[in-house]
Amino acid sequence: MNVSRVERSWVPQIAGEQGPIYLAIADAIGAALARGELRPGERLPTHRALARELGVDLTTVTRAYSEARRRGLLDATVGRGTFIRQATPPSSQPAIPEEFVDLGMNLPPLPDAPPLQDLLQRGLARVLSGQEPRRVLSYRTGAGTAEERAAGAQWLRPVLGEVDPGRVLVCPGAQPALFAVLGALTEPGDVVLADEFCYPGLRAVAEQLGLRLVGVAADAEGMLPDAVDEACRGTRVKALCCIPTIQNPTTVTMPVERRQALAAAAQRAGIYIVEDDAYGLLPSRQLSAIASFAPEITYYISTLSKVLTPALRMAYLVAPAGPGLERTGAMLRASVLMGSPLLTGLAAEWVRDGTAGTVLSEIRKESAARQRLARELLPRTSFDAHPEGLHLWLHLPPRWNRLDFTSHLRRQSGLGVVPSDVFSLATPAPDAVRVSLGGAANRDDLRRALTSLAGALDREGLPSFASVV
Repeated sequence: MNVSRVERSWVPQIAGEQGPIYLAIADAIGAALARGELRPGERLPTHRALARELGVDLTTVTRAYSEARRRGLLDATVGRGTFIRQATPPSSQPAIPEEFVDLGMNLPPLPDAPPLQDLLQRGLARVLSGQEPRRVLSYRTGAGTAEERAAGAQWLRPVLGEVDPGRVLVCPGAQPALFAVLGALTEPGDVVLADEFCYPGLRAVAEQLGLRLVGVAADAEGMLPDAVDEACRGTRVKALCCIPTIQNPTTVTMPVERRQALAAAAQRAGIYIVEDDAYGLLPSRQLSAIASFAPEITYYISTLSKVLTPALRMAYLVAPAGPGLERTGAMLRASVLMGSPLLTGLAAEWVRDGTAGTVLSEIRKESAARQRLARELLPRTSFDAHPEGLHLWLHLPPRWNRLDFTSHLRRQSGLGVVPSDVFSLATPAPDAVRVSLGGAANRDDLRRALTSLAGALDREGLPSFASVV
């Protein structure tokens, strides 16, 4: 049957809806189909176009379309787009298996010991009892107390060496830090260089600030300095953003020589470096940060969410001394005002008394154990990984495309993974998915999840929508 597939400027009306935005979008697709506003075979807006229309990040739309596919509402074909499924959606939606394991959220695994919940309770009690109440139960100006900034400098010493605590800004997470830095450095229309597969949070910041992200070619050692030189010729480039250690999602770690060469390329071009070192402290063999080679142009960000726990929603930002430090601090105050004094105080306490180092060591051991499990259960040549990292970059066999694979895992096995579209600055995105190992509650759950994942890799891929006539 020949069905017209004309892309319309359909935009879901989700204002005022409660709950997660991605579910509201999926619900709106179903409702529009039921009312006849959308018809079988019609093409929906691209992920990026809909994200722009709704003012949400690309990840939200990708999750919404995946959810609508799970409900039997949509089909997608690589290179062609997303369409309303021809068949009438079933009256009862297929349920996600009860034992859902989210391998899509990149977070550190809970170590068996020390008990993190007990540490948090005892630590917060010490912070509350050891300070004047007004210091932790009130507003504050500036990006952290002198003690908290000194603790940040101490924590980052393995990768930055000795740093003036006055250059350390305490932030309520890496995302606000990234927004503050790029907001202080750039103007709408500026170009920011990034990895061809880059962190979705960077894409969200660029969208909000009106920046243009340009992907830079990379090899097995990371972003290519020659490609940076080429990208800066005749282009309004303002900054370069990168994740040098256990890159998200490709897991590449730059050797020291590549870091030095990249710093030199940025210095030649007269651009800033924004070093998102979310995983820099995770490996047992830590490498010098790019900021240690070019401190005058590098804004260094290190979050505790990825190496300790998301419960400590904070990050340390080290900025070059001078006007850039002041502008970044002002942007941080304008956007988020301050971090939680309880959490920033607790982090400083943990750094000083060694608790943070102990937790980091145990998370490193647990991450390594989970990586060994992945090497045991998955075809070794099918993925890239760091032996102490939190995630895998899984390359799919030719019989699978990434969207069908993601949907199949969620529907049949109760597993969540993230397709490459969320990260890719190129079109079309490759058939790859990010698999995060920290979301499983324990190794037994992870073993079951990875066994199901391995079984799915061996299956024949699903027929694409374009092949149905």
